[in-house]
Parts: sequence; structure tokens; C-alpha cells
Amino acid sequence: MAFLTAVPLPPVDVRPGDFARASAYYPLAGYLVGGLAALALWLTGPLPDGVGAALTLGVWLGLTGWLHFDGLVDSADALLATKTPAQRLDILKDVHVGAFGLGSGVLYLLTFWSLLAAGLPLYAPLAAAVTARALVLLPMNLYPAARAESLGARSREGRMLPALLLAAPLVLLDGVWAGALLALALMLLMARWAAGRLGGGISGDVYGLLIGVGELGVLLGLLSALTWAAG
Repeated sequence: MAFLTAVPLPPVDVRPGDFARASAYYPLAGYLVGGLAALALWLTGPLPDGVGAALTLGVWLGLTGWLHFDGLVDSADALLATKTPAQRLDILKDVHVGAFGLGSGVLYLLTFWSLLAAGLPLYAPLAAAVTARALVLLPMNLYPAARAESLGARSREGRMLPALLLAAPLVLLDGVWAGALLALALMLLMARWAAGRLGGGISGDVYGLLIGVGELGVLLGLLSALTWAAG
């Protein structure tokens, strides 16, 4: 909760291995973020769809401290650059935002907003936030850290079983299975591409990118499944 959300919490004494152990419980942060985003979507129900979606998106991103969005923007600047893997890793450390990051960030926000405005069920934010944070452990453990001793490197090797068990009940909700499958496919493809661009490993910024892409994948797959079921 202290790492993945902006919710004010008491200071935490971090011991060696704590980041890795905590990653197995990322879905708990998803329940908090997704649950409050679902509440915002319900409270803004009387408003026009676009307004409600914008306010819900603001709550969603605000609760994360824009952490994953920042990773998405930084990753876009580095991964899309015509540079060597070493130079791309240097770009990841640059605090400035370039054209690739700006364009990707705008496209991401527009897609996110459009999905939230598309009449999804109230459980959609919860399903997206939790599922993406469970599935991200697979690419985290499949690929080595792009930079040794980084925060991303310390967060690896979390056990997947607790994460999957925490997220499993949501798959019983209508259409979530389709969203989970799409999110998994998108995250694995994105991780493989990112690893190839960074010399074989992925970084903490890429983890943020994967969570952002995973959330969109869940929402899109869920919307597609429900639309198809409705005929």
C-alpha cells in the first residue's frame, strides 16, 4: 500500500527482501485503488458519461500517485527511441518528457477515459486494478532487471501464487475472464518487446507500463465480452 498508492500511511521500516515479498500482494493495492475508483464511477453516475469517466480517471490516477502513468511515459520515451539499449536505459533515468512519452501518455489517457465512459459495470475498475497487479508478477519474474540494484530489481522474485489467489474471485464476475486473458497477452507481448529494446531485461518503469497496459486490456476485454454477449 505504501509503495503502490498515494494513500497516507505511517512510515515503514524497509528490510532487505521486503520489496520482493510485498510484490506478491500487489493485488491488495488493486482492491483499494479499484474499489475507490468504482465508488467514484458510481457517485458520478448522474453526470454525463464523459464527465463521470474523467473524474473517475482522476481518482484512479491520483490514488496511485501517477506512479504507473509516469512509468508508461518514461518507458515510451526510452523504448521508442532509435538508440542502443544502453542509451535507452539512460533515457529512462531522464526526468524530462519527450514527444514519444507525451504522445503515448495522451493516447493512453484518451483510451482509458473512453473505456470508462462506455457504460462498463461498476465492478470493472476493481477487476482491472486487481488483475493487472496480479499478472505483472509473471513478466517481473520472467525477465531479469535491466539495472542491478534498482528499485525494480529489488521488487522481483515475488511469489505469484498469493497474487493469483487474491485476484481469482474477480474472474467469477461476468466477462472478467476475457479481460484477464487479453491483459495477460498484451502484458507478455509488451514485456518481451521491452526486454529486447533494453538488452534483455526490464525495469521498474516498464513494470508501470505493464500495469497500465494490463488495466486497459482488462477493461477492453471485459467490454468486448459483454458487448458480444448482449448480441
